[in-house]
Amino acid sequence: MSDLGSGDEGSSSQKYQQGMDQGNADYDPAQQGQMEQELATKMLQIQSKRFYLDVKQNRRGRFIKVAEIGADGRRSQIFLALTTAGEFRDHLNAFSDFYSSLGPPNPDTVPDDGKLKSEMMLKENRRYYLDLKENSRGRFLRVSQTITRGGPRSQIAIPAQGMIEFRDALTDLLEEFNCDDHTYKPDLPDGRHLHVDNKNFYFDVGQNNRGVYMRISEVKSNFRTSITVPEKSWHRFRDILAEYCDKARPPIHDQPVF
Repeated sequence: MSDLGSGDEGSSSQKYQQGMDQGNADYDPAQQGQMEQELATKMLQIQSKRFYLDVKQNRRGRFIKVAEIGADGRRSQIFLALTTAGEFRDHLNAFSDFYSSLGPPNPDTVPDDGKLKSEMMLKENRRYYLDLKENSRGRFLRVSQTITRGGPRSQIAIPAQGMIEFRDALTDLLEEFNCDDHTYKPDLPDGRHLHVDNKNFYFDVGQNNRGVYMRISEVKSNFRTSITVPEKSWHRFRDILAEYCDKARPPIHDQPVF
Protein backbone atom coordinates (compact mmCIF):
# COMPACT_ATOMS: atom_id res chain seq x y z
CA MET A 1 0.00 0.00 0.00
CA SER A 2 1.13 3.56 -0.46
CA ASP A 3 1.78 5.84 2.47
CA LEU A 4 -1.54 7.61 2.15
CA GLY A 5 -0.71 8.29 -1.44
CA SER A 6 2.99 9.06 -1.06
CA GLY A 7 4.01 6.32 -3.46
CA ASP A 8 7.28 5.59 -1.64
CA GLU A 9 6.56 2.03 -0.60
CA GLY A 10 8.18 -1.24 -1.68
CA SER A 11 6.15 -4.34 -2.52
CA SER A 12 6.63 -7.97 -1.50
CA SER A 13 6.75 -10.83 -3.94
CA GLN A 14 4.08 -13.51 -3.69
CA LYS A 15 6.64 -16.13 -2.72
CA TYR A 16 7.99 -13.95 0.09
CA GLN A 17 4.50 -13.27 1.43
CA GLN A 18 3.64 -16.97 1.42
CA GLY A 19 6.82 -17.76 3.28
CA MET A 20 6.12 -15.11 5.85
CA ASP A 21 2.56 -16.42 6.21
CA GLN A 22 4.18 -19.43 7.77
CA GLY A 23 6.43 -17.33 10.00
CA ASN A 24 9.32 -19.08 8.27
CA ALA A 25 11.44 -18.02 5.30
CA ASP A 26 12.00 -21.72 4.42
CA TYR A 27 8.37 -22.16 3.45
CA ASP A 28 7.09 -25.31 1.74
CA PRO A 29 3.76 -24.59 -0.02
CA ALA A 30 2.81 -28.28 0.06
CA GLN A 31 2.76 -28.17 3.86
CA GLN A 32 0.77 -24.96 4.26
CA GLY A 33 -2.56 -26.54 5.16
CA GLN A 34 -0.95 -28.92 7.63
CA MET A 35 1.27 -26.37 9.35
CA GLU A 36 -0.90 -23.31 9.90
CA GLN A 37 -3.94 -22.70 12.07
CA GLU A 38 -5.86 -19.44 12.45
CA LEU A 39 -6.80 -18.78 16.08
CA ALA A 40 -8.50 -15.36 15.97
CA THR A 41 -9.00 -12.31 13.80
CA LYS A 42 -9.97 -8.67 14.23
CA MET A 43 -11.00 -6.19 11.54
CA LEU A 44 -10.57 -2.41 11.83
CA GLN A 45 -11.93 0.24 9.48
CA ILE A 46 -9.68 3.31 9.69
CA GLN A 47 -10.58 6.04 7.23
CA SER A 48 -10.64 4.41 3.77
CA LYS A 49 -8.57 1.40 4.84
CA ARG A 50 -9.37 -1.95 6.39
CA PHE A 51 -6.89 -3.71 8.63
CA TYR A 52 -7.05 -7.41 9.54
CA LEU A 53 -5.12 -8.66 12.58
CA ASP A 54 -4.93 -12.46 12.43
CA VAL A 55 -3.45 -14.61 15.18
CA LYS A 56 -1.97 -17.72 13.56
CA GLN A 57 -0.08 -20.75 14.77
CA ASN A 58 2.37 -23.06 13.03
CA ARG A 59 5.07 -25.50 14.11
CA ARG A 60 7.32 -22.58 15.13
CA GLY A 61 4.74 -20.96 17.38
CA ARG A 62 2.17 -18.19 17.30
CA PHE A 63 2.41 -14.95 15.35
CA ILE A 64 0.23 -12.09 14.14
CA LYS A 65 -0.31 -11.25 10.50
CA VAL A 66 -1.36 -7.64 9.90
CA ALA A 67 -2.95 -7.04 6.49
CA GLU A 68 -3.87 -3.62 5.11
CA ILE A 69 -6.52 -3.37 2.39
CA GLY A 70 -6.71 -0.02 0.62
CA ALA A 71 -9.76 1.60 -0.96
CA ASP A 72 -8.54 0.33 -4.34
CA GLY A 73 -8.36 -3.24 -3.04
CA ARG A 74 -4.58 -3.45 -2.97
CA ARG A 75 -3.15 -5.49 -0.10
CA SER A 76 0.01 -5.24 1.96
CA GLN A 77 1.00 -7.15 5.08
CA ILE A 78 3.60 -7.61 7.79
CA PHE A 79 4.19 -10.41 10.30
CA LEU A 80 4.95 -10.13 14.01
CA ALA A 81 5.99 -12.75 16.52
CA LEU A 82 3.95 -12.30 19.70
CA THR A 83 6.93 -10.85 21.59
CA THR A 84 7.51 -8.42 18.71
CA ALA A 85 3.81 -7.51 18.71
CA GLY A 86 4.08 -6.66 22.41
CA GLU A 87 7.01 -4.31 21.77
CA PHE A 88 5.15 -2.80 18.80
CA ARG A 89 2.12 -2.17 21.04
CA ASP A 90 4.36 -0.29 23.49
CA HIS A 91 5.77 1.81 20.64
CA LEU A 92 2.21 2.62 19.54
CA ASN A 93 1.64 4.14 22.98
CA ALA A 94 4.69 6.38 22.58
CA PHE A 95 3.81 7.36 18.99
CA SER A 96 0.22 8.14 20.01
CA ASP A 97 1.40 10.39 22.85
CA PHE A 98 3.80 12.17 20.50
CA TYR A 99 1.09 12.60 17.86
CA SER A 100 -1.26 14.08 20.47
CA SER A 101 1.39 16.67 21.37
CA LEU A 102 1.69 17.92 17.79
CA GLY A 103 -0.09 21.03 16.66
CA PRO A 104 -1.95 21.42 13.38
CA PRO A 105 -0.02 20.38 10.25
CA ASN A 106 2.40 23.04 9.07
CA PRO A 107 4.17 22.38 5.73
CA ASP A 108 6.92 24.86 6.67
CA THR A 109 8.05 22.78 9.68
CA VAL A 110 7.94 19.27 8.15
CA PRO A 111 11.39 17.69 7.50
CA ASP A 112 12.29 17.01 3.87
CA ASP A 113 11.72 13.28 4.29
CA GLY A 114 8.42 13.87 6.07
CA LYS A 115 9.51 11.96 9.19
CA LEU A 116 8.30 13.36 12.51
CA LYS A 117 9.43 10.48 14.77
CA SER A 118 11.19 7.17 14.08
CA GLU A 119 12.03 3.95 15.93
CA MET A 120 13.53 0.59 14.95
CA MET A 121 12.90 -2.92 16.31
CA LEU A 122 15.34 -5.78 15.72
CA LYS A 123 13.98 -9.29 16.32
CA GLU A 124 16.06 -12.30 15.31
CA ASN A 125 16.50 -11.99 11.54
CA ARG A 126 13.95 -9.22 11.00
CA ARG A 127 14.04 -5.46 11.29
CA TYR A 128 11.02 -3.24 11.73
CA TYR A 129 11.16 0.48 10.98
CA LEU A 130 8.47 2.69 12.51
CA ASP A 131 8.15 6.17 11.01
CA LEU A 132 5.51 8.74 11.90
CA LYS A 133 5.33 10.76 8.71
CA GLU A 134 3.41 13.64 7.21
CA ASN A 135 2.58 14.41 3.60
CA SER A 136 -0.04 16.41 1.74
CA ARG A 137 -2.74 13.87 2.66
CA GLY A 138 -2.10 13.79 6.40
CA ARG A 139 -0.08 12.09 9.13
CA PHE A 140 0.42 8.34 9.33
CA LEU A 141 2.60 5.65 10.89
CA ARG A 142 4.53 3.64 8.32
CA VAL A 143 5.62 0.20 9.57
CA SER A 144 8.22 -1.50 7.37
CA GLN A 145 9.57 -5.03 7.74
CA THR A 146 12.77 -6.43 6.24
CA ILE A 147 14.79 -9.58 6.73
CA THR A 148 18.50 -9.21 7.48
CA ARG A 149 19.77 -11.63 4.83
CA GLY A 150 18.14 -9.69 2.04
CA GLY A 151 14.78 -9.73 0.35
CA PRO A 152 11.96 -7.34 -0.45
CA ARG A 153 10.52 -4.92 2.09
CA SER A 154 6.88 -5.15 3.13
CA GLN A 155 5.05 -2.33 4.86
CA ILE A 156 1.75 -0.95 5.99
CA ALA A 157 0.62 2.61 6.72
CA ILE A 158 -1.71 3.32 9.66
CA PRO A 159 -3.49 6.71 9.66
CA ALA A 160 -2.34 8.59 12.76
CA GLN A 161 -5.90 9.06 13.97
CA GLY A 162 -6.28 5.27 14.13
CA MET A 163 -3.17 4.39 16.15
CA ILE A 164 -5.09 4.17 19.45
CA GLU A 165 -7.78 1.92 17.94
CA PHE A 166 -5.07 -0.25 16.38
CA ARG A 167 -3.20 -0.46 19.70
CA ASP A 168 -6.35 -1.49 21.58
CA ALA A 169 -7.13 -4.28 19.09
CA LEU A 170 -3.56 -5.56 19.30
CA THR A 171 -3.68 -5.45 23.10
CA ASP A 172 -6.86 -7.56 23.16
CA LEU A 173 -5.22 -10.25 21.03
CA LEU A 174 -2.03 -10.24 23.08
CA GLU A 175 -3.93 -10.59 26.34
CA GLU A 176 -5.79 -13.59 24.97
CA PHE A 177 -2.98 -15.44 23.21
CA ASN A 178 0.40 -14.31 24.51
CA CYS A 179 1.54 -17.37 26.47
CA ASP A 180 4.85 -15.63 27.23
CA ASP A 181 2.91 -13.56 29.77
CA HIS A 182 1.77 -16.74 31.55
CA THR A 183 4.84 -18.66 32.64
CA TYR A 184 4.18 -22.07 34.12
CA LYS A 185 3.55 -22.04 37.87
CA PRO A 186 3.98 -25.49 39.45
CA ASP A 187 2.90 -24.44 42.97
CA LEU A 188 -0.73 -23.39 42.65
CA PRO A 189 -2.92 -22.70 45.71
CA ASP A 190 -4.99 -25.54 47.12
CA GLY A 191 -8.69 -25.59 46.45
CA ARG A 192 -11.17 -24.18 48.97
CA HIS A 193 -14.72 -25.13 49.94
CA LEU A 194 -17.54 -22.99 51.33
CA HIS A 195 -20.90 -24.35 52.57
CA VAL A 196 -23.82 -21.88 52.70
CA ASP A 197 -27.33 -23.09 53.51
CA ASN A 198 -27.99 -25.96 51.11
CA LYS A 199 -25.28 -24.92 48.64
CA ASN A 200 -21.63 -25.80 48.31
CA PHE A 201 -19.11 -23.50 46.63
CA TYR A 202 -15.74 -24.79 45.41
CA PHE A 203 -12.78 -22.60 44.52
CA ASP A 204 -10.22 -24.42 42.37
CA VAL A 205 -7.09 -22.86 40.82
CA GLY A 206 -5.77 -24.37 37.60
CA GLN A 207 -3.58 -23.55 34.62
CA ASN A 208 -3.77 -24.08 30.87
CA ASN A 209 -1.96 -22.68 27.83
CA ARG A 210 -3.64 -19.29 28.39
CA GLY A 211 -2.45 -18.93 31.97
CA VAL A 212 -3.66 -19.37 35.55
CA TYR A 213 -7.37 -19.22 36.35
CA MET A 214 -9.82 -19.82 39.19
CA ARG A 215 -12.94 -21.92 38.67
CA ILE A 216 -15.75 -21.10 41.11
CA SER A 217 -18.39 -23.83 41.19
CA GLU A 218 -21.83 -23.78 42.85
CA VAL A 219 -23.02 -27.31 43.64
CA LYS A 220 -26.40 -28.51 44.91
CA SER A 221 -27.80 -32.03 45.00
CA ASN A 222 -29.14 -31.85 41.43
CA PHE A 223 -27.45 -28.73 40.08
CA ARG A 224 -23.95 -27.55 39.24
CA THR A 225 -22.68 -24.41 37.52
CA SER A 226 -19.33 -22.67 37.40
CA ILE A 227 -17.48 -19.61 36.17
CA THR A 228 -13.80 -19.19 35.29
CA VAL A 229 -11.90 -16.06 36.32
CA PRO A 230 -8.45 -15.37 34.74
CA GLU A 231 -5.69 -14.59 37.24
CA LYS A 232 -5.23 -11.07 35.85
CA SER A 233 -8.83 -10.29 36.91
CA TRP A 234 -8.66 -11.60 40.49
CA HIS A 235 -7.83 -8.26 42.10
CA ARG A 236 -10.64 -6.48 40.27
CA PHE A 237 -13.03 -9.34 41.06
CA ARG A 238 -12.08 -9.04 44.75
CA ASP A 239 -12.48 -5.24 44.72
CA ILE A 240 -16.01 -5.48 43.31
CA LEU A 241 -17.03 -8.05 45.94
CA ALA A 242 -15.49 -5.89 48.69
CA GLU A 243 -17.43 -2.89 47.42
CA TYR A 244 -20.70 -4.80 47.60
CA CYS A 245 -19.83 -6.09 51.07
CA ASP A 246 -19.20 -2.53 52.27
CA LYS A 247 -22.52 -1.35 50.87
CA ALA A 248 -24.40 -4.29 52.43
CA ARG A 249 -22.87 -3.73 55.88
CA PRO A 250 -25.26 -1.77 58.15
CA PRO A 251 -24.08 1.62 59.45
CA ILE A 252 -22.26 1.53 62.77
CA HIS A 253 -25.04 3.35 64.65
CA ASP A 254 -27.56 0.71 63.51
CA GLN A 255 -25.54 -2.20 64.82
CA PRO A 256 -26.63 -3.69 68.17
CA VAL A 257 -24.62 -2.76 71.23
CA PHE A 258 -23.71 -5.61 73.58
